[in-house]
Amino acid sequence: MASASSSMADYHKPDQQTLQNLKDEANRLRVLSIQATTAAGSGHPTSCCSAAEIMSVLFFHTMKYKAQDPRNPNNDRFVMSKGHAAPILYAAWAEAGFLKESELLNLRKIDSILEGHPVPKQEFVDVATGSLGQGLGAACGMAYTGKFFDKASYRVFCLLGDGESSEGSVWEAMAFAGFYKLDNLVAIFDVNRLGQSDPAPLQHKLEIYQKRCEAFGWHTVIVDGHSVEELCKAFCAVKNQPTAIIAKTFKGKGITGIEDKENWHGKPLTKDLAEQAIKEIESKISNKKKLSPAAPEEDAPAVCIKNIKLASPPGFKLGEKIATRRAYGLALAKLGKANNRVIALDGDTKNSTFSDLFKKEHPDRFIECYIAEQNMVSVAIGCATRDRTVAFASAFATFFTRAFDQLRMAAISESNINLCGSHCGVSIGEDGASQMGLEDLAMFRTIPTATVFYPSDAVSTERAVELAANTKGICFIRTSRPENEVIYSCSEEFKVGHAKVVARSKNDQATVIGAGVTLHEALAAAAELKKENINIRVIDPFTIKPLDRKTILECAKATNGRIITVEDHYPEGGIGEAVAAAVVGEPGITVKSLAVSHVPRSGKPTELLRMFAIDKEAIVEAVRAAISQTNNSV
Repeated sequence: MASASSSMADYHKPDQQTLQNLKDEANRLRVLSIQATTAAGSGHPTSCCSAAEIMSVLFFHTMKYKAQDPRNPNNDRFVMSKGHAAPILYAAWAEAGFLKESELLNLRKIDSILEGHPVPKQEFVDVATGSLGQGLGAACGMAYTGKFFDKASYRVFCLLGDGESSEGSVWEAMAFAGFYKLDNLVAIFDVNRLGQSDPAPLQHKLEIYQKRCEAFGWHTVIVDGHSVEELCKAFCAVKNQPTAIIAKTFKGKGITGIEDKENWHGKPLTKDLAEQAIKEIESKISNKKKLSPAAPEEDAPAVCIKNIKLASPPGFKLGEKIATRRAYGLALAKLGKANNRVIALDGDTKNSTFSDLFKKEHPDRFIECYIAEQNMVSVAIGCATRDRTVAFASAFATFFTRAFDQLRMAAISESNINLCGSHCGVSIGEDGASQMGLEDLAMFRTIPTATVFYPSDAVSTERAVELAANTKGICFIRTSRPENEVIYSCSEEFKVGHAKVVARSKNDQATVIGAGVTLHEALAAAAELKKENINIRVIDPFTIKPLDRKTILECAKATNGRIITVEDHYPEGGIGEAVAAAVVGEPGITVKSLAVSHVPRSGKPTELLRMFAIDKEAIVEAVRAAISQTNNSV
């Protein structure tokens, strides 16, 4: 890799004409931002104005990119973490010639791609921002990919607001970048002093920002954020560590009466005020010369991540006992053998999630994110941008709940990432309630782009991993701690949205739907009930979203409309509610849901399954009750 430091070790001060051109460009960006937000009648012009010189120097002096090909893999990357300053980002791409200037006046209109905050339907945006504190984590993923996977010379720039630096996720990202010495990453803090409703806590105490950044292992420079010359110099100062630029700026810079004044956040200028401000700013522009970015170095490798298959089929014996979490690790290692762009991330749980099996075989493609799940998800999103990698991030299922905002934004980012949550439900046993994933199905089911896999044996787990690698959107694979029997032959085929009927007869009296450990309890219940001459049909849904409504309805109709769901999850948002929603309005169908009814506790897995009535005995009782109820009502 062309090290970033060698190519920029020598700083050549730009000539006076270049500096004047960059000042003019900054003021043109201000004008365009004010025009767009006034036309929209909403937006954040003052947040744009504080960043004008930063954007001018970045887009027309420092960054190397092809303006007509924003997603070119060789381009430098830019993340607007302070997403509310979107209008100045759009203005920069208009000035670069990618957008028509007239389109800026359609800001925030329903038929325009220029939404209130950046989204990837704009080709120049890799990740959606606007939920503050997430841009830097994604930028870390892009920079890690550039440095260690692509080994290319592109750099990654991330613009943050000072207000958003109160978010803990920012400092998770700072720690990550410092630890991995991401010298191709530059974070710019636009310290404009004012937040939305109050001044930011540190206001203009730049030396405190500097000390914090340095403590996280960053080369840190304080600059006058309105001096194009200081910015040019700061962007060139590359050391063997990430660079943080602490830019002292003023909110609403250039607008008389509004600059550095409170209560102007998120307020457009009225027509009269806008005209006045534009006239004042335009009087400072000395020429109309359009600036062009420098071309990037063409050294990012070609990548293909389509149609990835397991290097070898599952190799388990029927009846063999193996935990689905272990099967996940085995499958991941195989997938890594099949394609050198499969990567794995973990939050210091790799010996529990079994992603360490991937690490042993592909150490260069494993990213240890430590105990920072929010940042791990953001890094995965960054790694997956521009289709550079197929990312699998794993942790205990319950700890993805703290990254829900990152997952929600991943959907808005149109991101293709895969997540594996192990240790789901009360079946983990003695560790107790804090470690038990009991909300994860509900959470992932609410995400519009999510596919939710819940495999019940080792064979289906391996196939879930393979399918996830080739499925767009967010894929979540829920794995269990206990060792359960292999119930599928290694040649069994699996598809997203296709359930498996794992027990059936001609005279089944009820349909039982279980997944993971509860599917095995359901099969045990079927064997028990058979002794009483009661046959039940047992369904393994395989994916909880999308759910195989067709198979469930067919089975329900064949079993007197009786459905019993049993799950190691809270009732809200789990399998029972998914099934109930799928059959609602169908005459003659009843759904009885067995689930974990309240906050659990430590105990042996078998004791806890019994305590919460989601074991074999509870299923037997529920089937008997359902049959006698219907018979009595007849």
